[in-house]
Amino acid sequence: MKLALIGNGAMGQLVAEQARAAGDEVGLTLTSNDATKSTEDLAALLRGHDVTIDFSVASAVLSNVGICARAGVPLVEGTTGWLTQESAARALVEDQKGALVYGANFSIGVNLFYRIVTHASSLFSAVSDYAPFVEEAHHSRKRDAPSGTALRLRTLMNEHLANDIPIASTRAGHIPGMHRVGFDSAADQVLLTHEARSREGFAAGALLAARWIVGRRGVYEFSEVIDEILSNVNNSALEKKGRRL
Repeated sequence: MKLALIGNGAMGQLVAEQARAAGDEVGLTLTSNDATKSTEDLAALLRGHDVTIDFSVASAVLSNVGICARAGVPLVEGTTGWLTQESAARALVEDQKGALVYGANFSIGVNLFYRIVTHASSLFSAVSDYAPFVEEAHHSRKRDAPSGTALRLRTLMNEHLANDIPIASTRAGHIPGMHRVGFDSAADQVLLTHEARSREGFAAGALLAARWIVGRRGVYEFSEVIDEILSNVNNSALEKKGRRL
């Protein structure tokens, strides 16, 4: 792929490193120094790239979505803290017949964790003695609290459990990211935990989404990418089993 990157912070640099290691080309990196350029000038710079990956700041997301849509370049939106503008972003993409993948968390492990938590919530909905809760911790530079991932976990749990599930947030030091879902009773406690060891998983997920979105149109949540990949794996396994039978 020929990639364009928006943002040259820790995540942007890691995505560039992994992309080049995989044989992809990073043709353009836009930073805050490009903020004075016009929308049309930025769109012109993006044209000719296969996909753009954005790890910048929440306040710039809507503008970046519009620029990529105008350029006709699919966008993988890895920035968090902007989902109050989701409907506006969808309208921009749909108006230009563009393509967008976004998610609260691009870690493949976290997206599998979502599915584990959903199933656990379904099981615990059958009993009344367990109180659900969510805890999350991130480095001190992370601006949004609760995290988008924690909010997503609560939304998934709310499909089966009460709406008053508490979230506790910690911002300290250099914590890459921890999310814990608990079910507590007087007799015992069940904990499900995802702990990121580095940011590499987020970069890998963003590049996975980038390969997936090329050639598509529309707006997708990253969980839909994972769903399709899991479906393809399951179908392949069934086909192999059928051939053996």
